[in-house]
Amino acid sequence: MSALPDAEKLCSELAERIRPHLTPNTAMIGLYTGGAWLAERLHALLALPEPLGLMDIAFYRDDYHKQGLHHDPKRTKIPFGVEGRDLLLVDDVLYTGRTVRAAMNELFDYGRPACISLAVLADRGGRQLPICAQHVGAKVEVPAGMRLRMKRSDSGALSLELEVE
Repeated sequence: MSALPDAEKLCSELAERIRPHLTPNTAMIGLYTGGAWLAERLHALLALPEPLGLMDIAFYRDDYHKQGLHHDPKRTKIPFGVEGRDLLLVDDVLYTGRTVRAAMNELFDYGRPACISLAVLADRGGRQLPICAQHVGAKVEVPAGMRLRMKRSDSGALSLELEVE
């Protein structure tokens, strides 16, 4: 396996890929935790006028009973109307598709968006559901038994790291 891509560089490149697809009706929602960090950065780089929304989809996951409560549950905060909005959903790593499915289920509790597009820093493949990202920083091969995670340093720098599952 080759070295992991530079998350900071990917973030800037991802913002430039997203920019031509923005509309005056676009609002952004980041998924806790890594997706929220990435969304904060992208939101600033893209200078979106609507405030950033943040979601914790733990209770909407189909494997919630297996995973249980997070040790640090966060509250979903969507400070704009979802109905008829072009939503840009942001997560750090796309893997099985279950997190994105859970996020869409929660979003529809807030209203019916005009469209939802997905932006991820890294797509590691291995989908279990027919979900794909419209905006991808990089496709990353991950060895069996490993997990790809985005980390944020105390200084706010983003990085991609492999860890044992």
